[in-house]
Amino acid sequence: MDAVVVGSGFGGSVAAYRLAAAGQTVVLMERGRAYPPGSFARTPAEMGRNFWDPDSGLYGLFDAWTFRGLEGIVSSGLGGGSLIYANVLLRKDEHWFVNESPVPGGGYESWPFTLKDLEPYYDTAEAMLLPVPYPYQDTPKTMAMEASAKALDLSISRPPIAVTFSQRPGATPGMNQLLPAADYGSVHGVGTVRTTCTLSGECDIGCNTGAKNTLDHNYLSAAKTAGADIRTFHDVRGIRPLPDGGYEVRYVIHDPADPRPGLLTERLIHCQRLVLGAGTFGSTFLLLRNRASLPALSPVLGTRFSGNGDLLGFVMDAKTPDGAVRPLVGSRGPVITTAIRTPDSADGGDGRGYYIEDAGYPAFMNWLLETGQLRQALGRLGRVAVQLLKDRLFQARRSNISADLAAALGDGRLSASSVPLLGMGRDVPDGVMSLQGGRLAINWTLATSAGYFGRMQATMQAIAGELGGSFRQNPLWWTKRVITVHPLGGAPAGRNRYDGVCDSYGEVFGYPGLYVLDGSAMPGPVGANPSLTIAAFAERACARIIAGQETRPRDIQLRGADPATGPTRALVPDATKGTRAPESETAAAPVAAAGTRTLRIPGSAASPSSAAGETATGSVSFTEQMHGWFSAGVTDPEAGRSLGRDRSCRMMFELTITAPDIEAFVSDPLHPATATGYVVADQFGGRLPVERGWFNLFVRGTAAEDGAPGTGPARKMLYRLWLRDPGGTPLTFVGHKDIRNEAGFDIWTDTTTLFVTVLAGHIPPDGGDGDGQRSGEGTQGRDAPGPDVAGAGILFIRPWDFARQLTTFRATGPAPASALAAFGKLFLGELWQVYGRSISPVPFPLRPRP
Repeated sequence: MDAVVVGSGFGGSVAAYRLAAAGQTVVLMERGRAYPPGSFARTPAEMGRNFWDPDSGLYGLFDAWTFRGLEGIVSSGLGGGSLIYANVLLRKDEHWFVNESPVPGGGYESWPFTLKDLEPYYDTAEAMLLPVPYPYQDTPKTMAMEASAKALDLSISRPPIAVTFSQRPGATPGMNQLLPAADYGSVHGVGTVRTTCTLSGECDIGCNTGAKNTLDHNYLSAAKTAGADIRTFHDVRGIRPLPDGGYEVRYVIHDPADPRPGLLTERLIHCQRLVLGAGTFGSTFLLLRNRASLPALSPVLGTRFSGNGDLLGFVMDAKTPDGAVRPLVGSRGPVITTAIRTPDSADGGDGRGYYIEDAGYPAFMNWLLETGQLRQALGRLGRVAVQLLKDRLFQARRSNISADLAAALGDGRLSASSVPLLGMGRDVPDGVMSLQGGRLAINWTLATSAGYFGRMQATMQAIAGELGGSFRQNPLWWTKRVITVHPLGGAPAGRNRYDGVCDSYGEVFGYPGLYVLDGSAMPGPVGANPSLTIAAFAERACARIIAGQETRPRDIQLRGADPATGPTRALVPDATKGTRAPESETAAAPVAAAGTRTLRIPGSAASPSSAAGETATGSVSFTEQMHGWFSAGVTDPEAGRSLGRDRSCRMMFELTITAPDIEAFVSDPLHPATATGYVVADQFGGRLPVERGWFNLFVRGTAAEDGAPGTGPARKMLYRLWLRDPGGTPLTFVGHKDIRNEAGFDIWTDTTTLFVTVLAGHIPPDGGDGDGQRSGEGTQGRDAPGPDVAGAGILFIRPWDFARQLTTFRATGPAPASALAAFGKLFLGELWQVYGRSISPVPFPLRPRP
């Protein structure tokens, strides 16, 4: 496979078409579904499920996020953000390609490309998207915006919008006219019907007439005709470079039609070139999750986040100078028809520049707005009800009640005289994206952009005043939050890896053939609506790839599952797709759960059935949870803990420790058991299931440690866990607890403190072949030089977790009480050997029975 493209927005669609048209084999993976004209949700029942959350069985269009300081709304579907954007295709202002603009907290907003670099590619993108200014001259909100801007001496224009108003370029506009099919056909198939714009204001919830020139109607249709393999419901989860060049992509396939509970099967595909176009949230999240597989990623990853200065406000109850209702009719026309531009200090203005645009809405919002005025609505209904009651009581000879019903509905003046205003511009790109518990998190604050937002609000208020209305803030503003539909940054372009994640063409530093071609590559706010700039950026990158001027990835031989990747694993609860994997891809059958196998320890007295806990003497298990601080790239646990605490880098695990044959467990001096469960480490992509796990209770220390002066006997609790990051890179978690009697009462600290090192690769205990062998003296926690250390830290058992751990002890077999007693006797006996009478009495969970 020459190229895999992840996502179908303004970057991914461009890449799929241009690379396929150049003769390359291309697979585009889009997690959402296709939306041909007429398929967008409209009824309340449809809207209620029109959100994206596969874990909850939702496979709809809108993907809503909430973070510190802001909310975000993006889309999930074939065509990406173009399905719900407001059509505006403005170019980024020349002087807004700033260089060395300081960012609070350190760093700079610096654009490594200019307007001149993008200009020919703006032309190319516009030729595909066919934007035109809004042509009608009688739309109330458009005329009102132009009149107010003229009165306030503001610069206003009708920006190019990707909407078709006439059957052919230059023809007289008309509503609901049939459009001819494009030469390259439609990705939705033969018979797809599109018509000209009906001015319904439904652009942001999906255009059911097909008048919007969304990406599925141009770039994606052309890509399919050029040979691209376009796949929906394909959700990419992991990426990693291959040893011989190219990349491995791990993905799952959603099946909304399958109601059965199950697990998604993870599949693999290999490619020479990988293009990330999943949007700011999606692409940055993928890179953050796969840092263990991509260790050379820039430290800048996650920085320069911006909401493109988005701010929503409202003009309410506009009036003419004589006090009459001033019609604005926000539901008439496409969403945006005009744009007021306020200059930046870089081009003659005062402060950071911005745009203010009218923002229409669907007609059903008028009903919500009117019925939302509950006091007025109840008053009207009450008056009509009283009148009808009087007519009935006093036998009024009045049979026509049309006027009464009209009075109950009201005159609709509020909805007729109101319109939203959408602001955007150059806010401060100082947001930081990261993982917290494996989930995407953004730390962004309104404070550093307060001056920018204050100036924008003043302009909005002036517009409202000129229209004789009042200005209302977005209700979120009072909680110091904003909502963005234009998230940018996270994997910013720069001049080197210390300035950006990728270069000025989107190619990731240190990873030839890996590209970021979407909003996450923007090193700051675009200012204007960013869609056209993202498309031009992708066009420029693809032109370089096709010309052969990129850092050339090494050719790879396509193959099935790489032995180094290990077994394909199930990831999340969901419906399972059972179709056959295409050529050059690999799929594995679903399994019950990753990392839940119980492994037999060779050399123990257990039979094969005893590995499942059915032994003659019984098994004992308990569940342990530990939390602490960890840092990648550090070899010393104490240093990792200190650095991790300073950087809020946490690690935790929850493990179930099982001694499948308690008699063998007690008699073996290594006291071997199995460990299953998971580790959560954001530096390695979040929650990682344990593929195999070893545990040893109270292994004797070395001769130097055991009986050292002033300490007495020493023991260790040893942990070894085989993990795999989302990209498939194997890791080994190695930990030990030092059980040693030193000065003071240290038994609690010793038994609840775990020193952790994470190694690259799956490293078996010394002397074994990795197939379930025992760990021996001087092994875990003291590996011989060789494996690369991926990080280190220290974990602790918190008192409340210890209390909960006491409730998790379980025993199975013919004599469970005897099994628990044997475990308790071993545990307390070993502690007595180390700490002696200094620990008597000790409230441990288990004591041997008399």
